Amino acid sequence: MWAFIHKLGSPKWFYGISARMQPWFWIAAVLLIAVGSVWGLAFAPADYQQGNSFRIIYVHVPAAFLAQSIFVGLAVSGLVFLVWKIKVADMAAAVMAPLGAAMTFIALFSGAVWGVPTWGTWWMWDARLTSMLILLFLYLGVIALRGAFSSRDSGSRAASVLAMVGVINIPIIKYSVDWWYTLHQPASFTLTSRPSMPVDMWWPLLLMVLGFYCFFIALTLMRTRNEILRREASKRWVRDLAREEG
Repeated sequence: MWAFIHKLGSPKWFYGISARMQPWFWIAAVLLIAVGSVWGLAFAPADYQQGNSFRIIYVHVPAAFLAQSIFVGLAVSGLVFLVWKIKVADMAAAVMAPLGAAMTFIALFSGAVWGVPTWGTWWMWDARLTSMLILLFLYLGVIALRGAFSSRDSGSRAASVLAMVGVINIPIIKYSVDWWYTLHQPASFTLTSRPSMPVDMWWPLLLMVLGFYCFFIALTLMRTRNEILRREASKRWVRDLAREEG
């Protein structure tokens, strides 16, 4: 295990192994999202209370899940970078942050659209919505800190610290509907309990969640490879690779 982790910290080794992994995650993402979206939007039955407006769940829930997971990934990557000085962890964090911010925005926007027919308003200062808005600000703060210093390492350290501190917001998001009175409904499904929705609604949602995660992994691998080439441009193995491909 330690040998694998040590190899994973090598930009050259990560660049090579990610090239073999990336296509499989792209294929899985396309298939899962295609099947899940068609199933959920065209074949899943309408909700008995919300009608067809509930179908936004097939975008809202995967985006919300991914937004929270990516920030946890930022915190873990920041810890690895600060403690073990592994450059690949910082490169991955740099490319994950914009995608996490985008997913948080999608979750907030789709939730607002869903709130109109459900709550009669675009926005409520609900505990879940407010904590998700804070998550968006944390993402923007992480992104801004990376460009706020003349030294890249200083920006990386500052962004890592903010991610590690800001991760405390993730359990607040998750348990906000349990800790406070909120209009937001509880989780649609969890790994520890039976889903409350019918199976023919739940399965396409599960496929969409898995598809979004595969999309995230594939895109992160692709962008991290680009980041490696950009940062390691002066290294011999990168120059040799450029000559081979050119």
